[in-house]
Amino acid sequence: MGVGVARAADPRAPAPTPPAPVASPSALTPPVVPVPSTPAAPAATPVPGGEAPAYGVFLKSDARGVARMPLFSHWLGGAELRAGHTYLPGHRWRDIEGSADFLPVWADWRNRKPNRMLVLNVPMQERNEEGVPDSEVRRLLRQGAAGEFDHHFRVLAERLVALKVPDTIVVLGWEMNGTTYTHRCGPDPESWKKYWNRIVTTMRSVPGQKFRFDFTPSRGHDAIPWTKCYPGDDTVDIIGMDSYDQPAGMSFDQQVREPYGLQAHLDFAKAHGKPISYPEWGLFRNGDNPEYMRRMLDWIEEHKPLYNTLTDYCPHGVWQCRTNPKSAHVYRSTLFGRTDEATPPLTPTPQPTAPGTPPPPADCTPLDLGGWVEEWLGGRLCLRFEWW
Repeated sequence: MGVGVARAADPRAPAPTPPAPVASPSALTPPVVPVPSTPAAPAATPVPGGEAPAYGVFLKSDARGVARMPLFSHWLGGAELRAGHTYLPGHRWRDIEGSADFLPVWADWRNRKPNRMLVLNVPMQERNEEGVPDSEVRRLLRQGAAGEFDHHFRVLAERLVALKVPDTIVVLGWEMNGTTYTHRCGPDPESWKKYWNRIVTTMRSVPGQKFRFDFTPSRGHDAIPWTKCYPGDDTVDIIGMDSYDQPAGMSFDQQVREPYGLQAHLDFAKAHGKPISYPEWGLFRNGDNPEYMRRMLDWIEEHKPLYNTLTDYCPHGVWQCRTNPKSAHVYRSTLFGRTDEATPPLTPTPQPTAPGTPPPPADCTPLDLGGWVEEWLGGRLCLRFEWW
């Protein structure tokens, strides 16, 4: 493949529970999956409120994530990706404030089409994946509940508004019912809920904001029932769930029926009058599992979440991870050519080459990735589609 861009390591990729390995440098080359003979382009049925469900994928946290989205879309026969998903690093507070070299490329992608949405996972604490003990987490949650960290989230909100992405979906303190993150709820649920409410109130106080806040536990009981962490309807706009194919040996039907599982998530959201989402989902403990992939896609199609984003690195993914070819075939066959209007994707019209610019090679297609990406990469990318 003719991309070959090498840059310094980006912020640590989001880690499901437990952390998963990141994709290898060769992950830009997608798996060899046959093109379906009759591409499916199912209609996207609107959910209450008039918004059609948005499909998306997590490919990388930094500018490489934006650069890979058109490649992933091409692999899906031009299927439209409306949800762009990334994670703020949780190393230090300056990261959580949304450093100036991280957010602009995502804002640029969001603003290129009016129907796109930016989904931003935001940690509630620094040192977020450093194994901080429960006693320290409890102290930090109480500090947060008292307002000691409000100013960091005000800075983030102001930056998002200034970048013209005031409608960002903020997945705040995700997987709080687990043990991985310093922003976990278990050590002090009451302080956690007060802290969440302070953050939301602070960010909503910034003029021009239109943020939506997504409360997203991991599926199942985990360390604490996620319902004990729910901060209240006034500060939650979406009720999400991170749902991977785990633990080993658990069928999809069991994932639906288990306590605090997929059905409980639906019922809870309905009782609170909130739309649902799946910010993270994908393969995990049961290997290449096309039955899980088929059932999860059917579940999404039936229940119409506001958005869903597949986690696409090993072991979870289907494009950057070559170890799941059967699941990749199911995913690609289901979504090939899909658009919100349920119409076949348009064939791109070749653009004239600017005077003085050497034409691309005959077997290479230039990609329009936007000004921020091209500046970050040092030029435009030219892509060979040899594997199709």
